[in-house]
Amino acid sequence: MSIEVVSDVEQELVDAFARLMPQYSPGARLPTARQLAEVAQAPGVVLLIARDAVGFIVGTLTLVVFPTPGATLGYIEDVVVDERARGQGVGEALVKQALQISAERGASQTDLLSGNHRPAAIRLYQRVGFQRFETNVWRYLHDQATEG
Repeated sequence: MSIEVVSDVEQELVDAFARLMPQYSPGARLPTARQLAEVAQAPGVVLLIARDAVGFIVGTLTLVVFPTPGATLGYIEDVVVDERARGQGVGEALVKQALQISAERGASQTDLLSGNHRPAAIRLYQRVGFQRFETNVWRYLHDQATEG
């Protein structure tokens, strides 16, 4: 297995996301080549992929590292491992690589969110050193906002 930083978006990557994102969430967006290029080229964003021994894309992770006045922070999103490759260390390798990059870019902490309906993911995050942090998550949905 190998972990790579995506710099160029080719059809293979678009096809991989079309296969992986529904495994992440049935309603997840299937990104176009243009959208994936925007992610891969955005400042502070690192798009990682995992390849199996024959070169097939079996996982992905998006890392964002950004400065704030108080600290430089890392955030992990969209960790997806192909169902056929689960239990083989792919997710752990992706997360560890993301944590290393986050630290190299000066992040004092790296956060992620995981739903309670994903116990295997939660075990993975605990295994690599994440600790549960009690907080309130507040979300504003732009497409549901109404003027009033």
